[in-house]
Amino acid sequence: MSYNDRFIRACRKESVDRVPVWYMRQAGRYDPDYRKIKEKYSLLEICKQPELAAEVTMMPIRKLGVDAAILYSDIMNPVGSIGIDFDIVQNIGPVIANPIRSRADVERLKPIDVEGDLPHILETIRILDKELKVPLITFAGAPFTIASYLIEGRPSKNYLRTKALMYGEPDVWFMLMDKLGDMVITYLRAHIEAGGKAFQLFDSWVGALAPDDFERFVLPTISRIFESLSDLPQPKIYFPGVSSGELLPKLGGLKADVIGLDWRVSIPEGRRRLENRFAVQGNLDPVLLEAPIEVIEAEAKKIIDYGIQQPGYVFNLGHGLYPEASLDKLRQLTEFIHRYSAQAIAEGTTGKGAADHG
Repeated sequence: MSYNDRFIRACRKESVDRVPVWYMRQAGRYDPDYRKIKEKYSLLEICKQPELAAEVTMMPIRKLGVDAAILYSDIMNPVGSIGIDFDIVQNIGPVIANPIRSRADVERLKPIDVEGDLPHILETIRILDKELKVPLITFAGAPFTIASYLIEGRPSKNYLRTKALMYGEPDVWFMLMDKLGDMVITYLRAHIEAGGKAFQLFDSWVGALAPDDFERFVLPTISRIFESLSDLPQPKIYFPGVSSGELLPKLGGLKADVIGLDWRVSIPEGRRRLENRFAVQGNLDPVLLEAPIEVIEAEAKKIIDYGIQQPGYVFNLGHGLYPEASLDKLRQLTEFIHRYSAQAIAEGTTGKGAADHG
């Protein structure tokens, strides 16, 4: 099998013979074999075993036939290196033993040491660089999303403490953003140097902010991250998470290549808000995978018709896979995306099918 670079080409807005596809959280609990591994090891224990983490990363490539792998890891992994004591608790998520509540807490955070504290992650990337026949996407959590866990102490629905710090002590907030920004830049650069072929910055919860607050309190750090990594030729993706459609017009200046869209904004509207400056990725509602396969395929067809109207489109979900997703349906969906998009592109129907959907 030759190397499949469709994902890279789509990120660069180059022509492709079919739409590339990968799924956020594609290495996960929907897969019975992964569930067996999780009976023996926690997520963090898997991450510390490079051979096992690489195997879990590769499982969806073999089982689903997707066009890119995403590193098996967690957005919280790097925060241990800067002085945060955390655990990933089942059915809860990240739980912080020493949450950030004051200037002194922020001042105590130290610079990340990727080689010293996280060599297992770099070794996993090196293994995958040798084994994979598709590009490896690595990733980091964006500063707002990481900060929300560090300040709240666990996942939150209203981000009360986070916003209280942001509004009430902006100098402390920006100090935290600077430190987390430095962490992300160093961490992602190390990933690429170890063999990563692209990276995604996950900002899962930044859609909780009003656009003006995003622009003031978060965007400067996001811009600095992409600016600092702009010398790297590998594609760079920013995913502003769920409910982030109102933030899209603020992203025009980012030195990113791809913007991930959630399912609340159509592909054409997302491109319009982004002024067609980026390739786009998305955006099937992951809950739709509970529907009959013919319903899933009809929605995927609509999204593909929109996506191929312009160069620069990667099929994905609007957020991560749920554990309840069906492995068989995902395999069928992947085959459908490849088959239908190849036919549409070959027939030159780009842009025609989408018109039928209004």
